[in-house]
Amino acid sequence: MIYFDNSSTTKPCEQAISAASKALREMWGNPSSLHKMGIESERLIMNAREVIAGSINAEEGEIFFTSGATESNNTAIFSSALTKGKRRKKIITTATEHPSVSAPIKRLEDQGFEVVRIFPGEDGVIDPYEVVKQVDKNTLLVSMIMVNNETGVINDVSTIFKAVKAIDKEVYTHTDAVQGFLKIHVNAKKLCADMISLSGHKVYAPKGVGAIYIKKGLNLKPFIVGGGQEKGIRSGTESVPLICAFAETVKVHSKTQDDRYKKAALLRQRLMERTMTLDGVYLHEFKSFLPYINSLTVKGYKSETLLHFLEEREIYVSSGSACSKGKKSEVLKAFGYSDSELDSTLRISFCGDNTEDDVDRLAYEIQNAMNSLVKIKR
Repeated sequence: MIYFDNSSTTKPCEQAISAASKALREMWGNPSSLHKMGIESERLIMNAREVIAGSINAEEGEIFFTSGATESNNTAIFSSALTKGKRRKKIITTATEHPSVSAPIKRLEDQGFEVVRIFPGEDGVIDPYEVVKQVDKNTLLVSMIMVNNETGVINDVSTIFKAVKAIDKEVYTHTDAVQGFLKIHVNAKKLCADMISLSGHKVYAPKGVGAIYIKKGLNLKPFIVGGGQEKGIRSGTESVPLICAFAETVKVHSKTQDDRYKKAALLRQRLMERTMTLDGVYLHEFKSFLPYINSLTVKGYKSETLLHFLEEREIYVSSGSACSKGKKSEVLKAFGYSDSELDSTLRISFCGDNTEDDVDRLAYEIQNAMNSLVKIKR
């Protein structure tokens, strides 16, 4: 089995599984309880918070655990609106955000907020000037994805956020760093971000756990209310086993980040070399991109059909974002993909376990697919 859908989810590592299992078996007390069982569980969360904070150069008190990136992104957006939405009504974002950012922003737009969506240039990246020129006294939030989940394009979040803060330090800045975390260096201090969203299952932890960095002193109103857990920012009993698993995988994979990046770059180069010999197959290139995520068009063949052809041969890829459920990607359209490319593009996303032999096999089976399948009629 060859798995190339790591941007959708990664296989939980053994260290994460062991950490979750141990917490489930031995330390299953409610971390809000005042007795020994609760205190032991709370200590595990404190240790995990320290690990996550250290991985992005943040303070422990700036990390809040959530159920995943969707909740983290929703929290950043809706909490910003709850805190300053009566005085400021403008949100600046990109046309290439993950649905967990674009959907809550659309809801606020339906409620009367002004939304400005910046499209990428021909090189695929967002021009800082196009963002900065939109900032005014009515601006509430600038939310920008760090690494695009469908194309791997890296936005210069740091430069843009610094420029925004220079104009008006009261504007909130948020980045969805899910696809960049543990692949490139994410430094909360250097990013000039007020909020950063992270996810566990993209970095070898189980599904159902994530985190949000909220800069000290931001004083956001909570989006989810209840028992006041996570210092009131995110009510709801914390999932200690999942949090432990998240922290353990961060410990392990922080040490190998640079080596894994180099390997991903070699695999992308191999993918380019193998596919450029196939007629009508091309790997999309951008000015700044993450080699882990690769957008590959097989001209004339429907991506969903290709996906299932490869699946039958135990090669797993994606036809775009896993959240799109087979719909044409609005994100790829924003990147300038033609209608035919939207129908014929696969996402190949690597992890540390993938090999050059895996890439060779993929190219071989794509060639077989082109020899076997019927082309799309235009």
